[in-house]
Order: sequence, then structure tokens, then C-alpha cells
Amino acid sequence: MTGGAEIHHRHRDVSGGWLRPSVFGAMDGLVSNFALIAGVAGGTATTKVVALSGVAGLAAGALSMAGGEYVSVASQRELAQAEIAVEQRELAGNPEAELAELAQSFVDKGVEPDLAAAVAGQISRNPERALEVHAQNELGVVPGALPSPKVAAVSSFLSFSVGAVLPLLPYLFGVEGLTLSAVVSCAALFGAGALVSAVTARSWWYSGLRQLVVGAVAAGITYGLGNLIGASGL
Repeated sequence: MTGGAEIHHRHRDVSGGWLRPSVFGAMDGLVSNFALIAGVAGGTATTKVVALSGVAGLAAGALSMAGGEYVSVASQRELAQAEIAVEQRELAGNPEAELAELAQSFVDKGVEPDLAAAVAGQISRNPERALEVHAQNELGVVPGALPSPKVAAVSSFLSFSVGAVLPLLPYLFGVEGLTLSAVVSCAALFGAGALVSAVTARSWWYSGLRQLVVGAVAAGITYGLGNLIGASGL
């Protein structure tokens, strides 16, 4: 044999700060603006009013998503950094207890006690590596790979905008009525759901139908409310 065992597979990155806000942003933009446009269209037939509402929904939603993601991820990152700092102080001030704790964590995973102690001792010779392993074991985070608030914010803003503009496009081109916007939105909902299946274990048709049903129900309810309010003359 030459060298170590060959690696025959790779895993996708499941800890980065871009995937969740991007997927959630696009879905939220599409569903919320489709529902908003449907609600306004249910209450008025004026194309400009519907288009203005859609533009306002896009701008407000994208900025809200970006701001919310930035604050959320920044707070999560700061909490993780504070706990990592606590672990770093413990490693410096009480190394023997931390060494025993690390060895016990390996024992809990099925490693023989003598081997666990040897591995823990070897890891602990490198302070940076020791901190990384302790943080992974106790906090579930990697000190050098924490999610970026800026990446999350930009991803949310762009993806929400892309999703929100789709149901708005027919109105921006002067098309009257909700029909074309609904067709575009439903196709996009199914397509977006099917696309998400590429990074999950769900089938494309199940993921697509699920997203289509969620968006259609939301739009149907808001359209009904808009129609009811519009008919009442409020």
C-alpha cells in the first residue's frame, strides 16, 4: 500500500453563512411579495397601485431581511466568540482539568481510555488546535469558521430582491390583471422549491409542490382579504 486510504466522497458545506439566508430570502421574497400583490390586486384593479405596492414590498422586505440577518448572525457570532474566549481562558488557567475533560469526551465516543488520554495529550500540545477541538466538542463551532454577518446580510438582500421581483415583473411591463403575475409566481415557486432539493434529501417534485402550495395558500388568503376589503369600500 502507498499512502493513506483514498477519499471517495466529499460533503457539501453545511455550516456556511450564505445558504440559509439565500434560500430563505428568495422564498420569502417570492411568497411575501406575491401575497402582497395578490392582496392589493384583490382590492383594486389599478395597475399602478398594484405595481407601487409590489415595489414598496420589495424594497422594505429586502432591507428588513438584510438588517435582520445581519443583527441575528452578528449576535450569534458574538455569543460564540464570547464562549470561545471562556474556553481559551480555561485552557490557559486550568490545563490539567481541560486535558482530562478532552480525554473523557473521546472515551464517551467509544475510544479506549489509554488511547483517549494519549490523543488528548497530543492535541493539547498545540494551543490553537486544542482550542478548536474543545470548541467543536463543547460549543459545536469552529473558531476560525464562524458565519459572517455581512455575507448573511448581502445574501438575504439579493435573494429576497430576486424572489420579490418575479411576481412584480408583469406589472412593471404594464400587464393588467393578476393572472400573468400568478402564473409567473407559481412557476417560480415550484422551480425554487425543486432547486432547493439539489442540496437536500427531498425529491425535486415534492420540494417544488410543497413550496407551491405554501405560496399559493398565502396569496389566496391575502387576495380574499383584499377583495373583501375592496368590496366593502374601505
